[in-house]
Amino acid sequence: MKNLVPVVVLSLILGACNNNQNVTEKISETEEVAVEQPVEEEMRVTGSFGEEITEEGVISTEEMLAQLERADSVKVKVNSEILATCKMKGCWMNVDIPGEDNMRVTFKDYGFFVPKDGAEGKNVVMEGYAKKVTTDIETLKHFAKDAGKSQEEIDAITEPKDEVTFVATGVIIKDSE
Repeated sequence: MKNLVPVVVLSLILGACNNNQNVTEKISETEEVAVEQPVEEEMRVTGSFGEEITEEGVISTEEMLAQLERADSVKVKVNSEILATCKMKGCWMNVDIPGEDNMRVTFKDYGFFVPKDGAEGKNVVMEGYAKKVTTDIETLKHFAKDAGKSQEEIDAITEPKDEVTFVATGVIIKDSE
């Protein structure tokens, strides 16, 4: 009896780890039938992520940059276009900033992520803090690796970069208008 308990527990654990789409279920001593398991819903590409925000009071990226000329950091709600997202987890995105390379957006306390694929070219409204920073070489290489860049492109990063970054508390991703 003592040996039976570990076997039952192990069986339950292994059964819980089964991620197969189809499971065979016995319906009698001699018959088996395949039962379809629900598939985890694919991550949606559009909608709200993070804290709920509205589009009220949104400004352009040009207005945000003008505010950053007078301060190192500003709290804003800004509209832009998504250029890329982190292919590893969706833990950052790059958005278009006219006259700049782009702006890296991260998410407050890594409290939420955005889709890893399919968001490129979509409009985004983001609320949070824009800040002027100097990003070190090691971090730039890390971001390049997360973006799926080649080793040659990663090795070509040899200088820190002065840039504008954004820490979002909430975002709304919309289909392009």
